[in-house]
Amino acid sequence: MGSPADTSDDSGRRIVAERKALPDAPGVYIFRDRDDQVIYVGKAVSIRKRVASHFSGGNAEMTSLVDRFEFLVTESESEALIAEQNFVKRYRPRFNIKLRDDKSYPYVAVSLDEEYPRVYFTRERHRPGRAYFGPFSSARRVRDTLDLLGKLFQYRTCEGVEPGRRSGSPCLDYYIKRCGAPCVGYIDRQAYRANIDAVVDFLSGRYDQIESDLESQMETAARSQDFETAALFRDRLASVRSLFERQRITGSKVGTADLIGVAAEGADANAQVFQVRDGILAERQSFYLENPAERGLEEVTAEFIEQFYAASPAIPKLIVVGPYMAGLVEPLQQFLSEKRSPSKVEVRVAERGDRRRLRELAERNAHLALDQDRLRTEHRRQRRVESLSSLADTLGMTELPIRIEGFDISNLGGQHTVASMVVFEGGAPKKSDYRRFRIREDTGHSGPDDFASMEEILGRRITRYREQADLSPHDSGRDDSFAALPSLILIDGGKGQLAAGVRALGEFIDLGVTVIGLAKRLEQVYRPGSAEPIDLPADSEASLLLQRVRDEAHRFAIEHHRGRRGRAMTESALDGLRGVGPARKRLLLNHFGSPDRMLGASREEIEAVPGLPGKVAREIHEQLNRIG
Repeated sequence: MGSPADTSDDSGRRIVAERKALPDAPGVYIFRDRDDQVIYVGKAVSIRKRVASHFSGGNAEMTSLVDRFEFLVTESESEALIAEQNFVKRYRPRFNIKLRDDKSYPYVAVSLDEEYPRVYFTRERHRPGRAYFGPFSSARRVRDTLDLLGKLFQYRTCEGVEPGRRSGSPCLDYYIKRCGAPCVGYIDRQAYRANIDAVVDFLSGRYDQIESDLESQMETAARSQDFETAALFRDRLASVRSLFERQRITGSKVGTADLIGVAAEGADANAQVFQVRDGILAERQSFYLENPAERGLEEVTAEFIEQFYAASPAIPKLIVVGPYMAGLVEPLQQFLSEKRSPSKVEVRVAERGDRRRLRELAERNAHLALDQDRLRTEHRRQRRVESLSSLADTLGMTELPIRIEGFDISNLGGQHTVASMVVFEGGAPKKSDYRRFRIREDTGHSGPDDFASMEEILGRRITRYREQADLSPHDSGRDDSFAALPSLILIDGGKGQLAAGVRALGEFIDLGVTVIGLAKRLEQVYRPGSAEPIDLPADSEASLLLQRVRDEAHRFAIEHHRGRRGRAMTESALDGLRGVGPARKRLLLNHFGSPDRMLGASREEIEAVPGLPGKVAREIHEQLNRIG
């Protein structure tokens, strides 16, 4: 049997041989590690040459993990772009470019499938009959946009298919001129839809059309001597023109285009998208990117463009990029044109004029945003280090408490008792290591016994550590959270909870783990064996860190408890309904989306459930009313 060094040499020779056998053709290549996980997906004009460049001067951390290659030959670079995007979506490789929080970018939605459409904030974009606009780089930008639209074009904000509320009177939005009150007939359907059409035009960037329509509506109302309506349109037109003038690009001939500037430094990058519509700077989006493979500016920009427009419901006819993208203009045009089909998309390198000026401005903003993000990150890191250092000194620890685990119990009258374990590493939450528990033991008490519950949960934590600690990191049954040994355990509670925890944590204490309790009333910190709290000011950085851990454990436990209690209540209510078996129970829950919405539904809403007979729906509504 060969030594580990021999095995490593054999693997290296095999990888070199496989690299040489790769095709000299356009396509997509995939790097897999020894656990067969996809760690990187790339595209190239020549697969063999591009892969060789990774090993000759690329990211050493990534190439050291490569165990084998896969590839897909394509007819052209544009086909390779499409294939690459499909693979990235499927595998979400560790070393590819990632838009931070890209799963939850916000959109503005317009419910065109309703008689009186709503305009609202959303993070989904799959419902038929809805128009979606975005993605926006932050939730705040969406809310600012909705606030502006509410001032310019009145529309309802009430939820539900039908406008209004049970009282039958207009809500506050009507009196502050944010809604025309279609619920009580103060505005008819045609006039309301005209407002919604204006919202869609605004979000689509048809600003010239908005001005023209408002001016026409004002003149029509004036000719009909409806001076009150004419004044309304006059004021709206003045507001729109004032807004557009502030955002109009002086002397610009850009028209409608997206101008993209990107900055990349090390493993971080920022992309700025200046969205110009009818010569007006409609939006300036800023996206932070993770670039773990430290790829060059051309590749970062190309992959950002692919991901951003894959998530965008609308693509403009013109996209302006920097000169470093000249070699990828043609494949990007083909890729984006297929997305925008049947209309074509032009990708242009800005060489002079307003387009170059704005594109360079976007790039400068990308560099500034990246610098500011790094400063903020460094400041947060420094504060966390100071907090951990202060905490270690106060608790007499020989090392910084890098891993802190916080535990809390949640119940209501002893029912559905649960516990939470949250983890902070380096002073920041590590949510992938959070764990939840259900209390198993019957304490023998008539009410809840938080002391016994805490002892049980911490005992189970010790047991899981024993089970996991000796497993290999590559073992499929290993749980990294339970296998890790914490530096500090924080118990939510005072001396009583701490004493219960210490009874279970003897093994951890023998291994050098520090255990403390944090009492809520005065934020007092207790150590085992001491009746007096530690002298730690409640407003100190160290105390504030402990409070964040305790509050997060409390939030996580409450969330779990509410979920269990809600499911139990819903199941209890539905299981007792006549005419509702397992199939209809699933039908109701699938239709309403959540137990709360179903239990609070009106008779008409229950009758509208597809596949549910009207008589059964009415009986269900009557039974729900009787049981409250």
